[in-house]
Amino acid sequence: MRTIPFGKPIFGDEERRAVAEVLEGTTLVHGPRVKQFEADFAAFTGAPHALSVASCTAGLHLALFDLGIGPGDEVIVPAQTHVATAHSVEFTGAASVFADAEPRTGNIDLEQVEAAVTGNTRAIAVVHYLGLPVDMDGINAIARKHDLFVLEDCALAIGTYYKGTHAGLCGDAGCYSFYPVKHMTTAEGGMVITKHDDVAARLDKKRAFGVDRVVGTRKMPGIYDVTMLGYNYRMNELEGALGCAQLARVPGFLEARNRNYAALEKGLAEIDEIDLFWSGDADYVSSRYCLSMILADALADRRADLVNALKAEGVGTSVYYPKPVPHMTYYAEKYGHGPESFPVAARISYQGIALPVGPHLDEQDMDYIVNAVKKALHEVKHG
Repeated sequence: MRTIPFGKPIFGDEERRAVAEVLEGTTLVHGPRVKQFEADFAAFTGAPHALSVASCTAGLHLALFDLGIGPGDEVIVPAQTHVATAHSVEFTGAASVFADAEPRTGNIDLEQVEAAVTGNTRAIAVVHYLGLPVDMDGINAIARKHDLFVLEDCALAIGTYYKGTHAGLCGDAGCYSFYPVKHMTTAEGGMVITKHDDVAARLDKKRAFGVDRVVGTRKMPGIYDVTMLGYNYRMNELEGALGCAQLARVPGFLEARNRNYAALEKGLAEIDEIDLFWSGDADYVSSRYCLSMILADALADRRADLVNALKAEGVGTSVYYPKPVPHMTYYAEKYGHGPESFPVAARISYQGIALPVGPHLDEQDMDYIVNAVKKALHEVKHG
């Protein structure tokens, strides 16, 4: 039996050396590694500006905070996303207005976005679900019509392209996550990219208390002014060093993910008991975070049995996401959404099983997963 974890960070000598070099010195913040990582990430994505932050959540919140969004305002959010997307809205005091997913991709339903716009709407937050880009032309058309800011949650979208443009640059700002099982990692940490000079200039200050002169630019040590409200959302030098080393490996990681995804998709495509999402084309290039199979309705209540059967075969799985965000207790109690709301997101959440395609695996592992899925389905159906 193989052991196939859903995901894990991949480190080598380059990462270990990079971190060790930081520890050999005394500069742990405000140093050259973070600046280099920002420059490298900007080059990789084609972004005019890349600003490192403490996490993707911090970046999302910072972007909304910079807009001055607050009580009385509304932000449209996908029902099918990690709770961080909605939390970033809640932090500002604004209201999260949820839109259901579309069944073909898991991405936000544009018709529901248009229907959700009111006179209080200030922004649209979109999520490139599992790395497949949203129809950004459609989103931007709605945003232009109503003068709305477009925030891209790119937590799973390093290497995602919409019509040749890297995710995060199709809207007004894009936020990335470097959590350990993402496409690359800095242990924790995130990045905000934007094409707007003024947004970048403000976020640069607001991620570090709103001070006017950071360490290294002060004429006298310890002397600075605070010109705006800001947070302590900086990235440290250890994370920056790790980020530089990891980012250099991302092209190889993405190549492996594409290869593994194609093999897994081919092996699962003819199984009647599951549905697969559309996997994209030349205009919709996915970063292939994972492959999520959606169980047929007849097997909906057997998901736990299937997960346990796969676990018995050594296959790690996950769920993206355990509930639609408006079904989570906090949001259900605050906004009154019942269990029948957002049916497409609900089906994806409650009937989905995410399978691994990461670069820690190879095509033989994909064959093994396919056979394990077929075996598990047979066992569950026939006992």
